[in-house]
Amino acid sequence: MRLFPRSRNFAFVLSSLLVVTPLWLHAAGKGKKPEVDSTPETDTLVLTNGDTLHGKLIREAEGTVTFHSHPLGDLTIKWDKIKELHAGENYTVLSSEMKSRSKKSAGNLPSGSIDVADGAVTVHAAQGAAPAPIPVKDAAVIVDKAELDKQLNHEPNFFTGWDGAATAGATLVTATQDQYTVSGSIGLVRVIPTVPWLDSRNRTSADFSGSYGKITEPAYTSGGVFTPASVTKSSISHLDAERDEFLSPRFFVLGQTAFDHNYGQDLSLQQIYGGGLGWTALKTPDHEADLKATVQYEKQSFISGAASGNQNLIGSTFSADYLLKLKLVTLTQELQFVPAYNNERAYSAQETDTFAFPAYKRFSLSLGTLDSYLNDPPSTEPPTKRNSFQFTMGLTYAIKSKY
Repeated sequence: MRLFPRSRNFAFVLSSLLVVTPLWLHAAGKGKKPEVDSTPETDTLVLTNGDTLHGKLIREAEGTVTFHSHPLGDLTIKWDKIKELHAGENYTVLSSEMKSRSKKSAGNLPSGSIDVADGAVTVHAAQGAAPAPIPVKDAAVIVDKAELDKQLNHEPNFFTGWDGAATAGATLVTATQDQYTVSGSIGLVRVIPTVPWLDSRNRTSADFSGSYGKITEPAYTSGGVFTPASVTKSSISHLDAERDEFLSPRFFVLGQTAFDHNYGQDLSLQQIYGGGLGWTALKTPDHEADLKATVQYEKQSFISGAASGNQNLIGSTFSADYLLKLKLVTLTQELQFVPAYNNERAYSAQETDTFAFPAYKRFSLSLGTLDSYLNDPPSTEPPTKRNSFQFTMGLTYAIKSKY
């Protein structure tokens, strides 16, 4: 079985994914007016230097206030630059002392108009007794009640709430030999709620990466000896999807599927279907690390191997995902080890590293490596190498579909 029987079909599918999907998600998010357009600008913000701004409080998160002023647009201001703030709409304050920011805890907080003065936030609750003032240093989040309700009690439609990136690259050489290579990837993830200041309920992710290349050497005659034309090709592709359901802010259960094709390793298709547990070992604004373990069914089909070489396996995937966000670079790294319990020789491993350097607006330059190891390829002539290494370089477009 060949995953991509024709190179043109592969190039068409790959280019369609990389071009159509970002435009599809971008178009789905269009047509929505900013929230501030439909809300009267009645709030007042007084700076420490005495300047007064009139407009609309959007939110406050981790010490930074976002305030919309009609002539100036959205402004971000630290608490130490603010003397007073008066907002007349319905707001809720999430304290930094809260151990959980789930639907049960955050959904029952009082809401009302707020006043900020003398280093404290006071909520004038519409119903019930007014809560005690909260020091601004402990006011982790101030958010409109309607936005809080949307994030806690509603699910985005299929086209909204996604973040991700699409990357494409190509090489073309015409000389004694003709050579071309196309490569690309697209990754999407959606975490619900879609804001970082609430505990996650679930997370959905999908990734596709692939490359296809061909080197053609024409036929020639030398010294009366005819040498026929030869073609050397490479084809590597990977597709996976995962769904996580969080049991707590750190622990989650997951279901996943993955498909791999590697012409260089004689692998026609490797299919994985499994489920397991995950743990978010590290989570900060700049770093995130997840550890996962699954139990799964795995099927391996090879290109030139005999039918007896194809295998049905019961195994696991042990993986570590790491994300580092810095001002000048974003690093994404994934390590996987895939053992099989009914055939100890049928194990594999994979490492993926991607560096993205911002270039212009949503575009960035990316460098990536994919190192895969398959311990049990079939015996062929010439012998099939167990290890496959790929280096890619391309242009990346960031996908952001707002909820």
